[in-house]
Amino acid sequence: QVQLVESGGGLVQPGGSLRLSCAASGYIFSLDGMGWYRQAPGKQRELVARITNAYNTDYAESVKGRFTISRDNVKNTVYLQMNSLKPEDTAVYYCNKGFYQSNYWGQGTQVTVSS
Repeated sequence: QVQLVESGGGLVQPGGSLRLSCAASGYIFSLDGMGWYRQAPGKQRELVARITNAYNTDYAESVKGRFTISRDNVKNTVYLQMNSLKPEDTAVYYCNKGFYQSNYWGQGTQVTVSS
């Protein structure tokens, strides 16, 4: 069965960086896109970044120029490099199977940006 396991969250000061990882299993990872989403308290879950199986990428306006999504088809892992973090980036971050949102989600990893 499909499994997605996120890691790499934590507490970071404004302006800092974090790299999130999402390890996928249970399907042919290289044939599918992947997405990163986030949900802040009291807000709806929103798309942050996504990548196709051909390495084309798409970003939310709020993270363009600061976040980079990438993938490693040998390790079946998708990454989200987050730089110049802001307090408003605080949220639980989830990975999702597919370039378009699917029903397959990881458990989420908390990112807190605070001084």
